[in-house]
Amino acid sequence: MKRTHNCDELRLSDAEKDVILCGWVNSRRDHGGLIFIDLRDREGLIQIVFDPQASENLHKTAESLRNEFVICIMGIVSARPQGTVNPRLATGEIEILVSELTILNKSKALPFEVNDDKDAGEDLRLTYRYLDLRRERMKRNLILRSKVIKVIRDFLDIQGFLEIETPVLTKSTPEGARDYLVPSRLNPGNFFALPQSPQLFKQILMVSGFDKYYQIAKCFRDEDLRKDRQPEFTQLDMEMSFIDEEDIYSLIESLIRKIFKETMNMEIQIPFLRLTHEQAMARYGTDKPDTRYGMLLHELSDLVKASEFMVFKKVVESKGRVMGIKATGGARFTLKQLDDLTKSAIDAGAKGLVWIKVLENDFQSPVKKHLGEQLLQSLVNEFEVKSGDLLLLVADIAPIAMGVLGVLRVKVAEALNCAGNEGFNFLWVTDFPLFKYNVEEKRWDSEHHPFTSPKPEDKKYLDSDLARVRSCAYDLVVNGTELGSGSIRIHEEQLQQKIFDILGMDKDEIKAKFGFLLEAFSYGAPPHGGFAPGIDRLLCLMSNSASIRDVIAFPKTQKGFCPLTMAPSGVSEKQLDELHLTIKG
Repeated sequence: MKRTHNCDELRLSDAEKDVILCGWVNSRRDHGGLIFIDLRDREGLIQIVFDPQASENLHKTAESLRNEFVICIMGIVSARPQGTVNPRLATGEIEILVSELTILNKSKALPFEVNDDKDAGEDLRLTYRYLDLRRERMKRNLILRSKVIKVIRDFLDIQGFLEIETPVLTKSTPEGARDYLVPSRLNPGNFFALPQSPQLFKQILMVSGFDKYYQIAKCFRDEDLRKDRQPEFTQLDMEMSFIDEEDIYSLIESLIRKIFKETMNMEIQIPFLRLTHEQAMARYGTDKPDTRYGMLLHELSDLVKASEFMVFKKVVESKGRVMGIKATGGARFTLKQLDDLTKSAIDAGAKGLVWIKVLENDFQSPVKKHLGEQLLQSLVNEFEVKSGDLLLLVADIAPIAMGVLGVLRVKVAEALNCAGNEGFNFLWVTDFPLFKYNVEEKRWDSEHHPFTSPKPEDKKYLDSDLARVRSCAYDLVVNGTELGSGSIRIHEEQLQQKIFDILGMDKDEIKAKFGFLLEAFSYGAPPHGGFAPGIDRLLCLMSNSASIRDVIAFPKTQKGFCPLTMAPSGVSEKQLDELHLTIKG
């Protein structure tokens, strides 16, 4: 039998129709002779009914049905009896009176229920991923993923972009994370790398004259994993010629707005807020701030420099900074919670944390007597505190003081539910430093990657003050998560060579890793730039999922392992011999 409809497709207007439906038994109920089955397919649920008076043999067969049996039924659409309508179902006004049943396949007892969203434990869910994907929440997530990617493709097609695939087996180049390497059988001793991004190829495409490129790209990074990382992930990779930052901002804002409107019927306000990297760090202590709540950093160095509290005084005298945040309502934190915040501050690099609870006509703090009434009153005025507030202060060099408070700000906001659970605050963070100093190795590294162009007005500092050189780089942040990064690229061979020199790369290394790119630049490379938002991270936010693993069909665990296929796994000696490889140990 070939099905005539999906389970969610029929309505009261279809009453008296003969239909054929296929799907899984979602649940079974026996009510005084009548057997009710909720039949489920990808589109939804519909109730089917087996009546012993209509067919005793059919009813007897229906008694053997269990959850997740795969069946096909023939029947007639009927209005539900008065008082039995289910308003929670789109098909809740009707049921199917079954006249024929075929059991297509039976199911063993399930390791966990698939007709509810109770937590079954991630390892178990990933081991039986094919069952996990039958659950309503997971089904919604993958349907949303498909819709979002379709909106992306339709939008960029209208904008004149070409979708062009780039190689998955490519050259190992430094891009900030460890490469996945693939040994070459035909070229013994040599290796391909799986791309961390299509960075070099999309720049080559710009040199080739394809001035609007995009790709739904698989990317690979061999790095430590967490809830928003996977060894293989998907990004929307884009590159354009003859554009500047404003063109990127406008295009991406319009795309994001369309994605949310088309898939969630949600209006996203554009243009997005913008902050320079310097402003983001000074206000929020991070370059990916959650702007759904305040709790801004306050500079307190001038306020405390005359204080008798020697910890603050010594830090200010040594050109450090004293900074703080106010947590409205934070005075209700227990001593255990404050100890945990102190530990978080130390783990983030601070030497300690000063906390001050603001009570009715009083203060509570381990260092209250050292701070003195005058400084406490000055802090009240600076933060405009009220009874029930909590002040958290950190004294250290500027990067540590800001970074630590950025970490504490997020932890406090989570504890106080400052952000709530709804809304999306998009933010462009711009004007990143071009370089960052590697203290351990005493050299300069790229803040993003070595193909990022410096601000034209800052090129003069490349020979004198690298810390002052800003880049034409930009990140898109939403609710404290970095959604994507991009930049205007270097398109001149001489400037690209200079950046490589600053990064300490010798000529042989440059030629081996990037010679083909520099050679391409010598044949007329246009000005170009791009952007690459993470599709997994976007979907995680849109679906309010706890992890990007919940928006990927077949993800790896936090240890980079697939419980479903048991990959990675060993291979035969013959395979190793063909690749000229030997396993040590």
